[in-house]
Amino acid sequence: MSASKKKPAKAKRQGRERVQSASFVELDIQSEIRYIIKLAQAEDSRIVALGDFVLFSTRTRDAWLLDPTDDLAACVCRDGEPQPLTIIDTPTQFGIDWPAKFDTRGETFVVYERSGRVVEIVGYPTAQIAAACGR
Repeated sequence: MSASKKKPAKAKRQGRERVQSASFVELDIQSEIRYIIKLAQAEDSRIVALGDFVLFSTRTRDAWLLDPTDDLAACVCRDGEPQPLTIIDTPTQFGIDWPAKFDTRGETFVVYERSGRVVEIVGYPTAQIAAACGR
């Protein structure tokens, strides 16, 4: 049996969404988000790299999905409560409606929301998050 090689997914930009070919959907981002939420609810701090994305959970029961390429962020769990996130996941496209951008500054995780609000969070493992994001 010979293994077939797949071409890397090509990304297209559409507003705040990142759209990629169907081969990317195989990563099953939905189940990874459910997994990171369960970790957050259990106060288990983890960082998971998944393709172009980084997911992390904290001991404070928060969880985030990040796109380090464009500094995009979505809180998927806050204080143990899952947060809404719009994901388009069809056989031909994949997209996320990203509600914020992020940055790590020393020990501070900074979130720039679409509304213009800036949130600074201290206590996240920012050095590890930055490393997972290739910074």
